[in-house]
Amino acid sequence: MNIQKLKEALIRMQRRIKDAPKLAEEAMRERKERIAYYQSFTAARIQSMREEDFCEYIGKLWSTIMWGNKTYYVGKIITENGFEKTKQSLIKLLYGAEDISSRWNVFQKEIKGIGPATMSELLSYSKPDEYIIFNTSTVRALSYLEVKNLPKYNYQYTGEKFLEACHYGKQIARLMEKEGFEDVSLLAVDYLMWDELPPKGGSVKEISASKLGQKEETTIHEEIKRKLVEIGQFLGFDSRAEIKIATGAIVDVIWAVKIGNMGRALYVFEVQSHGSIDSMILNLIKAQAHPAVQAVVAVASTAQLEKVKGEFPEHAIDKNKLKLWDFDDVMQVHDLLGQALSSIGKLSLVPESFF
Repeated sequence: MNIQKLKEALIRMQRRIKDAPKLAEEAMRERKERIAYYQSFTAARIQSMREEDFCEYIGKLWSTIMWGNKTYYVGKIITENGFEKTKQSLIKLLYGAEDISSRWNVFQKEIKGIGPATMSELLSYSKPDEYIIFNTSTVRALSYLEVKNLPKYNYQYTGEKFLEACHYGKQIARLMEKEGFEDVSLLAVDYLMWDELPPKGGSVKEISASKLGQKEETTIHEEIKRKLVEIGQFLGFDSRAEIKIATGAIVDVIWAVKIGNMGRALYVFEVQSHGSIDSMILNLIKAQAHPAVQAVVAVASTAQLEKVKGEFPEHAIDKNKLKLWDFDDVMQVHDLLGQALSSIGKLSLVPESFF
């Protein structure tokens, strides 16, 4: 880890605290309130939760603030996993006797819709001196500090990587303590990472698709689909996965928007992570024939997009409708939209009762 870069960030943070002491006090108060709220929960209290209690519990997290409709988001988690299973898995993650890396890996395998950011935020509130919030901002910050072998896709945010992130977080906390910071919890480290460490326009080094196995490719395919659905939802579209667009053609993702009384405009996305691109091409050709489709988008790695450019049959599709979107761009857009919506959410422009 580059200590010089870290020290420079700490100087900027100290200057920020000195220039705006009331904001710093407010941030510290907020951290204490969140810790108190989440530490008030026990295994028994989680077990006795009703669905509306669970919605409040999850909805107060920074990791979910981007979701304007918290009821929809939490309802999706419950539908995909079952409410009792979700609660039992959450209890094991937070209070289980096994080591945290094992508990993390089991939860990640068993529960859909609750990702590393939410898992780690709950853990961090339960033990703020032990666990760090582990999300893309953390990865960007550690990448800026020249930490190697960082995760990129959700499946790479393993329990072992979470422990590594906590290790680096504790190193940062020790230096903060040495430099005279009052709050040196790993939640304070998270604020440092959010405010001072991420480089502008930086990204984690791309993982070569050629080095990934079939299982990893399938996992990436599903993750990109999920992110496309969420980007569409963030932008206000009716965004869904696995939709039949024509006879024999089920496309990966569709964004739909109603235009007054005129009908709907559709945007179709096909994700290709490996193998032959023939099925992608066929689905996009069928999709673009639908009168409501405004654009068809091939989403793939840089290498796969080159194949799309070279192998797409001439005149088979309206070139004005065909768009290409790189995996890395999808990841960055999802991350930046999430950050923007989180920042806007902190303004509390919409009352919680609207959710």
